[in-house]
Amino acid sequence: MMEQELAERQPRIELHLLRPAQGSKKRSKRIGRGVGSGRGKTSGKGHKGQKARAGGGKGPGFEGGQMPLVRRIPKRGFTNIFKKEYAIVNLDSLARVQDHETITPSVLAEANLIRKSSNLVKILGEGTVSKAMVVKAHRFSRVAVEKIEASGGSIEVLEKRV
Repeated sequence: MMEQELAERQPRIELHLLRPAQGSKKRSKRIGRGVGSGRGKTSGKGHKGQKARAGGGKGPGFEGGQMPLVRRIPKRGFTNIFKKEYAIVNLDSLARVQDHETITPSVLAEANLIRKSSNLVKILGEGTVSKAMVVKAHRFSRVAVEKIEASGGSIEVLEKRV
């Protein structure tokens, strides 16, 4: 009984009655639509000058004609465009993929140990290897090779892509 009375008291919400909250919608400035609009003729840009022109104004970093900071500071070093980035995986991380007998970059990517299977992978020797497994990667540290082979496993060096 009480529910029915509450339902009768509350106004029904209907799609055609929905309106945005008062003051939440603001009309955009209509610029350059005649003198009567208050923003006609020069469209709020004043008379002449650099900022009145199309594309006017100075860019970021402009310091009024003074030598900009980015040009004053010394340049050092260079970026080697032939640098190869390796995704690093330690032996203790390989415990996450122990159920695979052969560990490849695609298996490591599946286990979220590297971002993409297309990355170059280097295996480092931190941690221990508990079971024999075949590990395929692009590079191995000397310690990693020793530990993998000591556990009865083997390594396979993948060819680097150019």
